[in-house]
This record gives sequence, C-alpha cells and structure tokens, in this order.
Amino acid sequence: MVTVAPPGSLSIEQILTNARARLTRVGPHETAAALGRGAILVDIRPAAQRAEFGEIPGAVIIERNVLEWRLDPRSDARLPFAGAYDLEVIVTCQEGYTSSLAAAALQDLGLWRATDLAGGFAAWRDAGLPTISHRLRSAEDTAVAT
Repeated sequence: MVTVAPPGSLSIEQILTNARARLTRVGPHETAAALGRGAILVDIRPAAQRAEFGEIPGAVIIERNVLEWRLDPRSDARLPFAGAYDLEVIVTCQEGYTSSLAAAALQDLGLWRATDLAGGFAAWRDAGLPTISHRLRSAEDTAVAT
C-alpha cells in the first residue's frame, strides 16, 4: 500500500484553494440580487440532500455528475439556456465546498462568469431567504399511509 503522495499530486484542500482563488464567490443576499437580474442558480446536490434539507425556489437542478455536459455551450447535451459563454451561473451545494470545484470546472469550459454560493444552501437558509421544504417519508409514515 502506497501512503506517500505521488509527485505533483495535490490534496483536496489545495485543489479547493486553487478553485476558490479563481472565483468571485457570492453570499446569499448577493445571490438573490443576481437572480433578480437574470443569473441562473444551479443546485448540484443529490436528490436525497434536496429532499432532506429543501431547495431554493427557482434553482435549476443539475446533479454534479452531468453539470459540464448540461452547461457547456459546445455540448450536444446542453440545456436550452446554456448557449453562451457569458452566462451568469451561480452553483450551490449544501455547504459551499463542492460548488467551488464545480464552478471552477465551468470556468474551465469558458463560462467565465461562473461562481458559487459561499456557504451553499445552508447559508441561504440561515440568511432567512425563501426555501421549499421537502420531507422524506420514514418507514413509519409509509406504514401508516398504507
């Protein structure tokens, strides 16, 4: 078992720091203002997290595993609104870590205005901004409902 990092490899902390050095991250209220001027908020969290914690109204759901394909203006799998490189995209995850990596990946595609919501969904919720609540049904709820 090799326990020494290979030459040239980076830790996840270094990768995150490098990604964030390229971004102009925005807070919850800045994100709300950006949405008001037409920015696209992309929620990359998996369905289970959205169900457990809720969603931001109006956010476009694109799970992380297909993000680049859906937003690359050159991709045949892009969404209809993703045809321009100056698209203002703000990415959110649960706490603002994965979204930084995802926003940097979008910048690599040429989406130079891509950034992320600092603190993620949790920061949005904690700022008192609107959310849509979802509640996973427990096994007890399912048993009662049947």
